[in-house]
Amino acid sequence: MLSNLRICAVSHQTISSVHINNICCYKVRASLKRLKPHVPLGRNYSSLPGLIGNDIKSLHSIINPPIAKIRNIGIMAHIDAGKTTTTERILYYSGYTRSLGDVDDGDTVTDFMAQERERGITIQSAAVTFDWKGYRVNLIDTPGHVDFTLEVERCLRVLDGAVAIFDASAGVEAQTLTVWRQADKHNIPRICFLNKMDKTGASFKYAVESIREKLKAKPLLLQLPIGEAKTFKGVVDVVTKEKLLWNSNSNDGKDFERKPLLEMSDPELLKETTEARNALIEQVADLDDEFADLVLEEFSENFDLLPAEKLQTAIHRVTLAQTAVPVLCGSALKNKGIQPLLDAVTVYLPSPEERNYEFLQWYKDDLCALAFKVLHDKQRGPLVFMRIYSGTIKPQLAIHNVNGNCTERISRLLLPFADQHVEIPSLTAGNIALTVGLKHTATGDTIVSSKSSALAAARRAEREGEKKHRQNNEAERVLLAGVEIPEPVFFCTIEPPSVSKQPDLEHALKCLQREDPSLKVRLDPDSGQTVLCGMGELHIEIIHDRIKREYGLETYLGPLQVAYRETILNSVRATDTLDRTLGDKRHLVTVEVEARPTETSSVTPVIEYAESISEGLLKVSKEAIESGIHSACLQGPLLGSPVQDVAITVYSLTIHPGTSTTMISACVSRCVQKALKKADKQVLEPLMNLEVTVARDYLSPVLADLAQRRGNIQEIQTRQDNKVVIGFVPLADIMGYSTVLRTLTSGSATFALELSTYQAMNSQDQNTLLNRRSGLT
Repeated sequence: MLSNLRICAVSHQTISSVHINNICCYKVRASLKRLKPHVPLGRNYSSLPGLIGNDIKSLHSIINPPIAKIRNIGIMAHIDAGKTTTTERILYYSGYTRSLGDVDDGDTVTDFMAQERERGITIQSAAVTFDWKGYRVNLIDTPGHVDFTLEVERCLRVLDGAVAIFDASAGVEAQTLTVWRQADKHNIPRICFLNKMDKTGASFKYAVESIREKLKAKPLLLQLPIGEAKTFKGVVDVVTKEKLLWNSNSNDGKDFERKPLLEMSDPELLKETTEARNALIEQVADLDDEFADLVLEEFSENFDLLPAEKLQTAIHRVTLAQTAVPVLCGSALKNKGIQPLLDAVTVYLPSPEERNYEFLQWYKDDLCALAFKVLHDKQRGPLVFMRIYSGTIKPQLAIHNVNGNCTERISRLLLPFADQHVEIPSLTAGNIALTVGLKHTATGDTIVSSKSSALAAARRAEREGEKKHRQNNEAERVLLAGVEIPEPVFFCTIEPPSVSKQPDLEHALKCLQREDPSLKVRLDPDSGQTVLCGMGELHIEIIHDRIKREYGLETYLGPLQVAYRETILNSVRATDTLDRTLGDKRHLVTVEVEARPTETSSVTPVIEYAESISEGLLKVSKEAIESGIHSACLQGPLLGSPVQDVAITVYSLTIHPGTSTTMISACVSRCVQKALKKADKQVLEPLMNLEVTVARDYLSPVLADLAQRRGNIQEIQTRQDNKVVIGFVPLADIMGYSTVLRTLTSGSATFALELSTYQAMNSQDQNTLLNRRSGLT
């Protein structure tokens, strides 16, 4: 009987996902029918989440725990802070894996792509589901590299809480700031984990101070480390005044003991912890009125009498209000501090019902979900990750995609276990599901049960809007906010090994684009070549590698080029007439437009119409006009790069009856291009935020090299024994910088890049670029 249950083993090292999917669901259902409530069932690593100790639950309660017991969390941090290692330890201690995975050994669960295991970095965010002390935790391990910042963005969009991990020797780093801002944007409560407390140079005090200064957050110290760097051996729980010591003889960190701090054995530590607890109580009382009243009424004389549960409840409220962040510490690699971190996730981070999602009131109990990630599987086709906000999802359910305005059917429903999946019969609100069979759903799409459900929600939103006399259209709120896709900064041509392989390449790129919306593919109209546009050198390199491995295509990449933009410096008018006779039909359009620079930065052109243009004419041809303007601004007159920061005003428009919309669009496009060519033109280049962490000895050569690269140094900070150089540098001059920096500093320095803005090139650099592009230099 129990052997049947073990067929559901989710250990990725032993059983294939196909085997699990085919057998698991039916075997578990049959097993549970035969099980009697009093049969003792020991905890084993290969049981489904939810089967703990003697607690035999129905399949429904295993798959769908109460919403209050669900935690949807993400792990976010700067590259190499220890996100994946922490995730591996979490999976091991929760009984999901049998062995501790290691990034260096390439056997981690969440980094399952070949490229991730070779490079030791996370590229795709991976979702894992596990249980911890009766709680269902859906955890997403996100990338730390700036090239994959969209992966972090789209995962944070659907999470209820996050764990921010810091390298205790470095504190807040460049990418930490980026992910913290992303979490702020989505109002996500978070807790901080100071990892690598065993590392040389680790400093608890320094890391906490950097959180306070750089992130402008209020840290609540829930733990203190016992020792630092080589002497680190455990942590003190400030809330309960207990010390947690890990067994030095234990290889896996499972064995640790909790001991109350006593005056006899630990006088110094007890004194320090009491002071820290008193400071914590005062901090929380300042931020939470309900807790302040409790403390003043009952415990003002002696804070030691305050029960730990009351303090934990208050910290939970403060964390939800995002007025402060709890701080814990440990060492994931040395297996210390992970179990208390898991406890903190269940105690302090919110359940789905504690988050306030305004759109839910329009849907009542109908299905409402957001598709936040698409993966392509060779056997099963597109797999769509969904966050369910209300209602229930079941296999064979027909759903309506609001964004795509289409109806599709879910063929199968899976629970995600990194690269392994378990088939399930249904999933309720608050969970993260993996669906099979959706052919047209993409990242950021809103999923509802039917078109009528979406219309009913829109009507409710409108009625509510009328009641409150709001100016904005409430019906738009029925669509869940998707993710903002950043503009690519690099591009290069890609060619198949032969013309016969072109359709295969197009299919591969189509699949990869659906998986990764930050990858853009376009066709060069002049050369007919396929152009890849990406977020960085590593991004394009990974895409090229995936085409080779996953689709079996040996493609050729052209040289990597910077994605420049163009703009104009003065106002110009132009007129154009298009007169064509096709068959027995005459198409005649005359248009006059003005192109002028805008004061505010805008990637798409601002379109305006003169009063002389009749509304009737606009009603018929507005879509064609705007399509023509947009297509004209895709390729500027200097480099063929997109034109930004321009406003186009249509002054006059004459259309012969029977003229097709295609001809209107073509005439407007030609007229706008004529205006752009007449104007004074300017090339804009991407300017990057650069942060280089370098040892003092190598600071001078690094600064000298940056000066040659047109770098603009803003400040030089001190971080422990290192110097941190912060500044701006044009992207064109920083290509291939990692190799140069390694050479200059004997491999000891690290750097982080992030797109800051587009700035105008000076005339000398612009002329050099134009001459190089035209082949004159």
